[in-house]
Amino acid sequence: MALDYDKLMATSVVDLPFSYRDTESMLYALSVGLARDPLDPQELAYVTERDGAPRTLPSLATVLVPDMFPPDLGWDYSQVLHAEQRLELFRPLPAAADLLINKRIAAAFDRGPKLGALVLFEAEARLAHDDTVLFSLGNTIVARGDGGFGGPNGKGPTPHRAPRREPDFSCELDTRSDQALWYRLNGDRNPLHSDPGLARSVGYDVPILHGLCTYGVACHAILRTICDYDHTLISALDARFSAPVLPGDTITTDMWQDGDTVSFQCTVPERGSVVLRNGRCILSV
Repeated sequence: MALDYDKLMATSVVDLPFSYRDTESMLYALSVGLARDPLDPQELAYVTERDGAPRTLPSLATVLVPDMFPPDLGWDYSQVLHAEQRLELFRPLPAAADLLINKRIAAAFDRGPKLGALVLFEAEARLAHDDTVLFSLGNTIVARGDGGFGGPNGKGPTPHRAPRREPDFSCELDTRSDQALWYRLNGDRNPLHSDPGLARSVGYDVPILHGLCTYGVACHAILRTICDYDHTLISALDARFSAPVLPGDTITTDMWQDGDTVSFQCTVPERGSVVLRNGRCILSV
């Protein structure tokens, strides 16, 4: 079944209730690699209640919108790729909250049968008790098998460009061989990240890490290197996914700071692979 442009543009959800508790906040932090050293007080603040409530990684927001891009839109879901992630925070995430979520398809572009379709999703989350806007998300999705559906031509948001100089900072963070099994407990149960047989059938030696887990590792690197673990300093985080990470890889995040803007890029040095590009973090300073 081909994509239906009119149906896509009419796809929206208003006031979807969603709740999370501090258990989910702490699990998320563990799943993207915090507290590997269980004696590190700065990282323990994100995975324990030592200060009354755990601190929250800003990238936690990416797992607080259920079915951000649902499988039943008429597309070939087996060929859907998450290309870009955007996040804007209007206030620090609480450790637990009841939310109301609005989400919609903001645009759909037809790049032709060879290049597929480009679909842009947006979501906004508000605190249920007072209707305060908490964060917004934007996702760019490439549906490789659905080009030629008759939609308009167009492009997604213009990517951020890193400065042409050596990085100001660099942070290496290891991933675990079981990292994808931890991360899937946040809600993404795609078997590509857990089933060795399926991974081999599509050309990977092992199940690959979720792209949003790599995004969380990049958030951790910025938090650690530039923010001294103050999560309230990060107000926006955008990145483009460019290559898969294998659980057990070391991820190097290079950072360039210009005032309140941190440009970043993630690589896996052992394979010479750039896995996140066009990264941009906005600091609340």
